[in-house]
Amino acid sequence: MKIGLFGGSFDPVHRGHVEAAAAARRALGLDRVELVVTGRPPHKEGPRSAPALARYVMAELAVLDHPDLAVSVVELDETRKSYTIDTLELRRRELPDAEIWWILGADAFAELHTWRRFRAILASFPVAVLARPGFDRRELLAGLDAELARLVSGSRVEWVENPLVDASSTRLREVLASGGRPPEDRLDPRVPRFVEKYRLYR
Repeated sequence: MKIGLFGGSFDPVHRGHVEAAAAARRALGLDRVELVVTGRPPHKEGPRSAPALARYVMAELAVLDHPDLAVSVVELDETRKSYTIDTLELRRRELPDAEIWWILGADAFAELHTWRRFRAILASFPVAVLARPGFDRRELLAGLDAELARLVSGSRVEWVENPLVDASSTRLREVLASGGRPPEDRLDPRVPRFVEKYRLYR
């Protein structure tokens, strides 16, 4: 079995997240991709705009029609910081026979050298990098931290050509907070209904 873990705050989850996860699953031949909703991201200090449980529910609604996509609760605890290497090692213990991939955006990949035990991630797990608007692969590689660049050259890193959806969680929060209606092609229609019901960004 081959599984991809795609981490993020998903605040809120949008079509770009879902399409990127689906593209990674197809490109890498994965059986399933799990969206790992982070309760307390270590690189994003301060309160989240929506509680972790609400972000988990929104992610579930967004992938409801995608049988090969799921949502994980492994990082949902808001009382402690979540670290990628801990999540990967936990899933490996739970699924010792599975090939487990870590999936992340090009912007996050450029900062991978600041992550806890990033060397262990690259040494022990295959990594898939998603395209992001404004990130050119050659420029990104040329600008990598020197040690990260050296480690990447000897690691299993795949680049995924996913659709570049013009969607930003930050911008969507702003629209939802103002009571506006986000573009219909940015969010699963169930997500804004959930947001409005619980007044998440007001």
